[in-house]
Amino acid sequence: MAEKKVTTKKAAAPKATAAKTAAPKKAAAPKKAAAKKVEVIINAENVGFRAGDVYQALDATKKAMKVADIAKAAKITTEEAYLGIGWLFKEGKVKADNNLIALA
Repeated sequence: MAEKKVTTKKAAAPKATAAKTAAPKKAAAPKKAAAKKVEVIINAENVGFRAGDVYQALDATKKAMKVADIAKAAKITTEEAYLGIGWLFKEGKVKADNNLIALA
């Protein structure tokens, strides 16, 4: 014959009132905004304006800068900074120096 297992149930502890044990509610994490898709219009006028922005940013600092720093100083996107730098390279107005861009 098989032996029967005897199980005993423990009495459940009395529930504390909700006011005493309620944990403080965590603030909901703010929703992340969807990344904005930047569309750069490529035409001679726009690229020329970006070249001017890059040139003025480099001239104001009087030192070589990273592309991201140029974009930040000129208040343009990095894509627009690259457009302007390309224009200035073609004209011979900027040079590369250890991955930094400086006026020629």
